[in-house]
Amino acid sequence: MDRWYAVNTQPRREAQAVAHLENQGFATYFPKYLRSRRHARRVETVHAPLFPNYIFVRFDVLVARWRAIRSTIGVRDLVRHGDEPAPIPEAVVAALRERENGFGLIDIAPRFRTGDRVTVCHGAFLDQTGIFECTTDEERVVILLSLLGRQVRVRLPAAAVEADRKSTRLNSSHGYISYAVFC
Repeated sequence: MDRWYAVNTQPRREAQAVAHLENQGFATYFPKYLRSRRHARRVETVHAPLFPNYIFVRFDVLVARWRAIRSTIGVRDLVRHGDEPAPIPEAVVAALRERENGFGLIDIAPRFRTGDRVTVCHGAFLDQTGIFECTTDEERVVILLSLLGRQVRVRLPAAAVEADRKSTRLNSSHGYISYAVFC
């Protein structure tokens, strides 16, 4: 029975591994998303792996010559339990595919927009209210907190921030200026 398995790839060689595995007749899935990156004073949007250094491959462990995967160009190893590949539940890959847009990219919808009022619900800044600026690729958010009489930019885990119950969005009519900041 065909099942999905995770393949650990060499750094930044996911696409190469996919091409070589497909040449060998394996079905693959390489989930990607759009990521903003800053380079040489400009910001560009690029396709990035949702799981860096990992792809999914589908095969029947009893029929396919799956050991050949381990020596494929771009592949480091299969994720295994002992000597046997560890299967990935079908629902995991199906859920990822459901979130793909028309371009085959996973939609990672931000929980907040720039200028939204947020409250810190965990950590050293518990119950502090701030202004959401942006999300980083490391699952962290950047917010502006009023500390010691001035606005301080703070990076926190995304799970430590929730929408403020009192108001949802600040704008220039409230004395704040909404602007885009590249993290």
